[in-house]
Amino acid sequence: MKKLFVLAAVFLIVGLSALGGTIWWLQSSLTTPKSHDRSDAYIVIEKGTPPGQIVAKLANEGILESSTPTLVYLKTFGNPAALKAGEYKFPSPITPMQVLELMEKGQERATRITVPEGFTRFDIAKKVADYVRVNSPNTPVDEKQIVVLMNDTTAIKDIAPEAKNLEGYMYPSTFDLAPDATPEKIIATMVNQFRKMWKPEWTDKAKSMGRTPQEIVTIASLIETESAVPAERPIVASVIYNRLNKGIPLGIDQTAVYIAKMENRWDGTINRSDLDSTSPYNTRKYAGLPPGPISSVSESAIEAALNPATSDYLYYVRNVQLNDGSHWFYSSAAEFEKGKAEYQRWLEKEREDKRANENANQ
Repeated sequence: MKKLFVLAAVFLIVGLSALGGTIWWLQSSLTTPKSHDRSDAYIVIEKGTPPGQIVAKLANEGILESSTPTLVYLKTFGNPAALKAGEYKFPSPITPMQVLELMEKGQERATRITVPEGFTRFDIAKKVADYVRVNSPNTPVDEKQIVVLMNDTTAIKDIAPEAKNLEGYMYPSTFDLAPDATPEKIIATMVNQFRKMWKPEWTDKAKSMGRTPQEIVTIASLIETESAVPAERPIVASVIYNRLNKGIPLGIDQTAVYIAKMENRWDGTINRSDLDSTSPYNTRKYAGLPPGPISSVSESAIEAALNPATSDYLYYVRNVQLNDGSHWFYSSAAEFEKGKAEYQRWLEKEREDKRANENANQ
C-alpha cells in the first residue's frame, strides 16, 4: 500500500511538472514577439476559412513562429469562431496573442485618397473618379455624375441651410478607404470630416460678426486660394473685409478660375474672357461675396475668416523678393501699382527664363 502511495505521488509530481511546463511553454510562446518581413503586405483570410487553416497560413507566411501553440490555445482557452475574415496587415514584431486580438476585431484593406487644400468640387470629382477607376476597374464612373452627387446638401443643412452644393464642405485631407468605396461613400467621408472639424462656437462667432457660416466658409475659400502662408492669412482676411465694407470688388482672380471650371473650359490659363465673365462669381466685375465657396477649406483658413487682422490694407501682391508664396500689403493704390509693376517685371523674367530653358532642351 505504501508503495502504491509513493508511486501515485511520483505520478502526481511528474504530471504537475509536465502541466507546469506546458503552461509555461504555452504562455511563453503566445507572448513572445516575432519579427517578420510581411508588415507591408496584406494577408487575405477568406470568409469560411477554418481556424486551423487560418493559423497554418499565418505560420507559412512567417507571422507566427509555429502554428502549434496558437492552435492549442484556441482549442483550450480561446474562441476559434471569433476569428474574422478580412485583409490584414500584421505589424512586426507581433505576438501570437496580438495576432488573435487583431483578428477578433477584423480588418479590411484600406487605400488612400488625398484631397489637397484649395481643391474645387470639380477637382475632387476627378480625384474620386480616378480612385474608383484604379480600385474598382469594372465599376462605371462619370465625373459629371459625381459633381451632381455634390448637389445634395442634406448633410450640412444644419450648418449652412442656404448652401446650394457641397463646395467648401468636403474637408481636404488624406483618407483611408475601402478599395470598393463608392463616390457617395467618399463624399460622405469628406463631409463628415468637415463636420468633425467645424466647431459650434464658430457658428456663434459668425453670427456675432453679422455673417452666416456659409459666408464664413466662402471667405475662407477665398483666403485658401490666395495664400498658403498661415501667418499672413488673417491679413488677407482683413483685405477682404475692408473691401467688402467699402463696396470695392474683391478682384480675386481665383474666382475666374472657378468660373472656367464650372463651365468646363479651364485650360490652365486665366484668359480675358474669364475676367469679363458675367457670372456672379466674377469678383472683378461685381462687389460683395461670390454666391458660395470656390474651394475646399482648411481649419487655418476658417480661423482667419473668423479672426481677421486689424488693418487698413486694400491691396496685396506677391512678394517676389522672398518668393515664398507670401505677399506685400498696401493701403494706397499708388503703392500697390508700384508693387504690381515689380511683380510683373519679375513674372516676365520668369517666363523668359522658362522659354530659354525649353529652347535649350529642344
